[in-house]
Amino acid sequence: MAAFLSLALKTIAEGIDVSVAAWEKRDYWVKADKFRMEWMWSGQVADKMKIAVLADDWGTVAMLSAQIAQKFNKVMVSDNHRLGKPWAGAYRQILE
Repeated sequence: MAAFLSLALKTIAEGIDVSVAAWEKRDYWVKADKFRMEWMWSGQVADKMKIAVLADDWGTVAMLSAQIAQKFNKVMVSDNHRLGKPWAGAYRQILE
């Protein structure tokens, strides 16, 4: 699951510029910059999580997981979700 967190946060970080492109086209520079600043942490934490997972540093994984939980504490997932187990195979993927 920690490997999946790293991959998911990396995907978020890679999508930041794509997300703000529409705002920049309309000259909403402040809104675009605010969004970038709000999500800048995701790429940094993703890299740290990947390093911790590969090094079997579970203390760091726990600390980073707490930081991630603070950022997403307002996200509510329905009990009837159909997400399945997206973390399956994430460790193999992070090794590549």
